[in-house]
Amino acid sequence: MSSITIRNLDDRLKVSLRLRAARHGLSMEQEVRNILQHTLAAEAETSTGLSFAQRINQRFKGLGVDELPIPPRQTVRPLPELDT
Repeated sequence: MSSITIRNLDDRLKVSLRLRAARHGLSMEQEVRNILQHTLAAEAETSTGLSFAQRINQRFKGLGVDELPIPPRQTVRPLPELDT
């Protein structure tokens, strides 16, 4: 894991961050990690213009999955007899 140092942070911003972290029951560091994760995840989704499900669908679109044969079901083996 990496770490960063943020210099020249406005005092009002730090107080707001401390209060937000307290409301969520988290440390300031964890609150900042959450903010970064949510912000960057949303940015990554909007940068491609597609949601995760749409990207998966697009990746496997040309494989012809709808045309794959479905194997027949096999009978289940009989249950073992247990002495009671």
